[in-house]
Amino acid sequence: MQFLLAFIVVGPLIGAAAALLPAPPGLKGKSPDQAVLRHGVTVTGVILAAAIVLALGFDHDQPSKMQATTDISWIPALDVRIHLGTDGISLPLLVLTALLTFLCALYSYFKMPEGPSQKAFVALLLLLECGTLATFAVLDLLLFFLAFETVLIPMYFLIARWGGAGRRPAAWKFILYTLLGSVVMLLGLLLVGLQAGTFDMLALATDNGRGLSLSVQVVAVLAIGIGLAVKTPMWPLHSWLPDAHTSAPTVGSVLLAGVLLKMGTYGFVRIVLPIAPDGMQVFAPYLAAFAVVGVIYGSLACLALARPGSKGDLKRLIAYSSVGHMGFVLLGIATMTPTGVNGALFANIAHGLITGLLFFLAGAVKDRYGTADLDTLAGATGAALYGRAPRLGGLLAFAAVASLGLPGLAGFWGEMLALFGAFDPADGLSRPAFLTFMAIGGLGTLLTAAYLLVVVRRVCMGGPRPAGEARLADVQGYEFAAWTPLVALTVLAGLWPAVLLGLTDPAVQKLLSGGKA
Repeated sequence: MQFLLAFIVVGPLIGAAAALLPAPPGLKGKSPDQAVLRHGVTVTGVILAAAIVLALGFDHDQPSKMQATTDISWIPALDVRIHLGTDGISLPLLVLTALLTFLCALYSYFKMPEGPSQKAFVALLLLLECGTLATFAVLDLLLFFLAFETVLIPMYFLIARWGGAGRRPAAWKFILYTLLGSVVMLLGLLLVGLQAGTFDMLALATDNGRGLSLSVQVVAVLAIGIGLAVKTPMWPLHSWLPDAHTSAPTVGSVLLAGVLLKMGTYGFVRIVLPIAPDGMQVFAPYLAAFAVVGVIYGSLACLALARPGSKGDLKRLIAYSSVGHMGFVLLGIATMTPTGVNGALFANIAHGLITGLLFFLAGAVKDRYGTADLDTLAGATGAALYGRAPRLGGLLAFAAVASLGLPGLAGFWGEMLALFGAFDPADGLSRPAFLTFMAIGGLGTLLTAAYLLVVVRRVCMGGPRPAGEARLADVQGYEFAAWTPLVALTVLAGLWPAVLLGLTDPAVQKLLSGGKA
């Protein structure tokens, strides 16, 4: 199992290097471009299969135990080790990353975004997968930082070279925001490692902050939290996200929302909560306040974009919705309770499935209409997707109601548990303050339902298709193949949440108790 996890992390990097080499003559197919796209599908498919085998071989009776571990000395002078492992917290994120990357590679094989080079595209996609998987698997603070940074360059080029209008300014905004946040985060990680005498995340989590003074913990949480909050993104550090999503190619938006945003919240759970609990308790009310402001802000921004005549962009609206949804994740983390943190982890996975599907659908709609402008999509007569591409319209409506948290679908459980956690926060936190945050978050759920239902009414519903107005191409075979797993998992997670919560809860209990549970 330890070799399997190492292969999952390193395999995409080897695949990225191989993508830049000439294809063997027997594997070229119709063209070298087709060969490299097939290579991307093959490598990501193998990594997904390995991740599924890892999940099946995982000891589900001990999800709090770090499994499939590799621990090799790398830089002895700094006690930096190549330390890998997975538990009930990171395993679902590893599988989600492998799944979404494979679906993006499959989608790109049939619908390659316009850009300069298929070889570079596939290599960057695989490098992005490598960095993301490593972020969720490493157990050393400096390795975590390196993996965290690895994803920035491929995502920058995916936006800047294969994106749409305004792609270069959006790519620069993305890289500058995240790099500046990462510099501050590195200072916090170094402070923790040097003060504690180790960069090993398991040892630090077991120590549970006992080797760090309160002042060191406060400074570390502030520094590390800023870097993680930018990547999450937390209001008011979110402004890079709408531009990046609007300009990114479809697969770039899917991976950015479905995987990269999870790296920030994962860092809060894996590093900040167990390593600096006293410092986290100082900042928890402020984190919760920023979280619920983000929930309301994201919802109001979406309502403004959905209003007729506002020339709102569908991809931009979904991007702002992510600010609100990630606000619920941060609220759950800020409660510092098993209920809230489990809700945050569940909402992470649900958001990756649902918003990944939404961006796939938004890209398909834009391909068919030539625009993602909501006023154009609604049409002057109101005859929209139900009349012109009914299956596509039905899928968009399904994803929207899943995103608004309809009971029975994945989006419901995470937000509900985050609010429950706020109802009874950890000892030492102000219950009246968190009850206020819970009430504001509850209002955010109503606003979320409002703007998503407005989008469904405007884009999907309407009168009969006018005479002479052509039908659009409905869901194609490759689209069906790429989207069906996300639909199925959204339903499965909604109807059977114990599958995911059974993994995360023992690990969260152990994490919050300093390794004693």
